[in-house]
Amino acid sequence: MIHVDEASRIVLSNTFKPGTEKVKIDDALNRILKEEVVADRDFPPFNRVMMDGIAIKSDEWESGRREFYIEGVQTAGAPQMALSESVNCLEVMTGAMLPQYTDVVIRYEDVEIHDSIAKVLIDEITPLQNIHLKGTDRLEGESLISNHKVLSPAEIAVLATVGKAEVEVQQLIKVAIVSTGDELVSVDQTPNPYQIRRSNSHALLAALKQHGFTATIFHINDDEITLKKKLQEILNDYDAILLSGGVSKGKKDYVPAALESLKVEKLFHKVAQRPGKPFWFGKNDNTTVFALPGNPVSTFMCFYRYVLPWLYASYEIDVQPRTAQLAEDFKVVPDLTYFLQVKIKRSESGEVIAVPVSGRGSGDLANLLEADAFLELPQGKTEFKAGEVYHRIDYR
Repeated sequence: MIHVDEASRIVLSNTFKPGTEKVKIDDALNRILKEEVVADRDFPPFNRVMMDGIAIKSDEWESGRREFYIEGVQTAGAPQMALSESVNCLEVMTGAMLPQYTDVVIRYEDVEIHDSIAKVLIDEITPLQNIHLKGTDRLEGESLISNHKVLSPAEIAVLATVGKAEVEVQQLIKVAIVSTGDELVSVDQTPNPYQIRRSNSHALLAALKQHGFTATIFHINDDEITLKKKLQEILNDYDAILLSGGVSKGKKDYVPAALESLKVEKLFHKVAQRPGKPFWFGKNDNTTVFALPGNPVSTFMCFYRYVLPWLYASYEIDVQPRTAQLAEDFKVVPDLTYFLQVKIKRSESGEVIAVPVSGRGSGDLANLLEADAFLELPQGKTEFKAGEVYHRIDYR
């Protein structure tokens, strides 16, 4: 049995190395960019009108003119017009090109129009007011989105603006979620008194989706031959496998032996932690395997403590550690790393406080609803005092 820190070190030393692929822009959300995106032209690409109103030449204003004959209308999406007489004006729409020979836009709210004459009602104007000058945001060729950026809706908007209908991103890891156990039935079935519905698979799938990943769900009953056969098929087709159940010392806990018989190298089995002590981790040339304990809270904690950091490390996504103050004294027996379910709150002075949420062990799935994080109480001491700060693992 190894320490939590050693288990974490081994997991993060065996990350996945994704390739790249081209995807359409509408499929690129939350993907990791693998190219530099630059401006294909100046931003904005022309002197852009920022307000509906009239465009004039400021020299005429400075000479005392306050009434301007309207020559026409410059609309958005139309070629640039030119003011033919400096004593006149052009009506302009938001987003339109600024007409040639004009340098000020005055809002409709500040003018009065009668019989094609625009009378200015304000006493002061500023040269270039209400004009978004060409290239003031970005210049052609300037970097807009750096390589390895996670693509949010903001980045998608910029990709569209520069005409990137397709973009190169890192390939998604192919993940299989595999539950085991004769006692488990599908979510749409009515279980017998000795059965329960499968929840771990759906929790893992939801947790992956929450962080931009996806997976395929499988279930295998407690039959050693069937387990080996189906695991071999899954190992051939997937980059990572998240197993749930069958890793302890029960007579039908076939998973560790099955994996090793399929040439999956065991890197560790059992971690000095609660919950999740029977956690098994290994890999072969193509696939990384996380065999998680079947109790719901154990599965949940191990995913957020080990699997999710492994995924982030594989994609070189930097995640800053989070901490919280323990809200009250807590005692742990025996001496191991204890993942305490907590509710995160803010104190009046702004500190992040972790309030313990009592439960009934690693099988108490409903208790996850009351908490929103685990506080990692390290091995080496059994008494933890209110106000002490520890690493926290959020799952909401």
